[in-house]
Amino acid sequence: MTRPFEGVKILDFTQVLAGPYASYQLALLGADVIKVERREGEDMRRTPLSREWAERGLAPAFQAINGNKRSLTLDLQKPDAIGIVKKLAAEVDVVMENFRPGVMDKLGIGHEALSAINPRLIYCAVSGFGQTGPDRLRPGYDGKMQALSGIMAITGHPETGPTRAGFAVCDVLSGATAAFAVSSALYQRDRTGKGQLVDVSMLEATLAFLSGQIADWSVAGHRQQLSGNQAVSRKTTANLFKAGDGYILLAVNNEKQYRALMRTLGREDTLSDPRFADWFSRNENEPALRAIIEQALAAKPAREWETILEDAGAPCASIWKIEEIIDHPQIAARGAIQELDTPYGRLRFAGSGFRLAHGGGKLDRMAPELGADTDAVLRELGYDASEIADLRTREIV
Repeated sequence: MTRPFEGVKILDFTQVLAGPYASYQLALLGADVIKVERREGEDMRRTPLSREWAERGLAPAFQAINGNKRSLTLDLQKPDAIGIVKKLAAEVDVVMENFRPGVMDKLGIGHEALSAINPRLIYCAVSGFGQTGPDRLRPGYDGKMQALSGIMAITGHPETGPTRAGFAVCDVLSGATAAFAVSSALYQRDRTGKGQLVDVSMLEATLAFLSGQIADWSVAGHRQQLSGNQAVSRKTTANLFKAGDGYILLAVNNEKQYRALMRTLGREDTLSDPRFADWFSRNENEPALRAIIEQALAAKPAREWETILEDAGAPCASIWKIEEIIDHPQIAARGAIQELDTPYGRLRFAGSGFRLAHGGGKLDRMAPELGADTDAVLRELGYDASEIADLRTREIV
């Protein structure tokens, strides 16, 4: 079955997380992504989580976002390597990079230079602050963006202070934004025939996902505070509660769900208690309501309560670990975790996060060994065996 981006060719200079995550989404959907790396490979190949995988140049974090890609090594400080890039740029649909603004221009392969070669080229630049503005040359890192964007100002508990999310949320949001932006530019090119510069700012991409919080302030003048595990609905029963052996997150956000919760907990008496007559009074009497709920929840383990309450119409979830959720029956039923047979055994990775009726995202092969496809890419450009050998001897590839 044909996938959405089959026939689309991407020259990918991105590294670390935000950019590679973006090109990975397109690779899952059929794009031919040629990943350009320096001859020693990018740093993500050797992250220190696992010495075994780092020594192979295939650290888990690298594998997670580089499947379905081909690897081409180039020393971009050498003119002949730049010549190879320009030959590729004439043939590809998209160039993606996440260097600081100006780096690719200095190398002679920035947007202006490459679009002169290929006017239909979509050139996507991902950076911390975008290609313009007073902060454009400042580096962009996930933690820095979490702090700067306002995420950390609303994440954490008042008694312990701000905290960052448990994953690189700004990197992946920026990557998802970049993938969507490139898709949009390709769709537009189908109608206009024109390529263009796609300028993705990590800060702006993050703010786009904080649209509700921004409107709370800009429309209603509400100042966001650290809210712990409280839902954005600000409902008392949409929060984290202690249970028999741990914690359970209740997502009880409407009256029907609230009544189902209290009946199932055996506390139907609270439904006529004036302290809890409506959401305003429940919020005002939150400590008393929390004590009632947690006293009832203490009778059973959180995972058991999850089933009981969900079946009763009171949405909730116990706290699942990564190693548990990937084997959840719902995840298994939908094939959300994709499996591959590799030289290192059967490995499992996250896929696209959505399904299409036909031609959806699919992981065909694991992340490439460093330079594994250099010869093949060069042959496609017309280089013969002796020319490729010469490029290797001169350490250009």
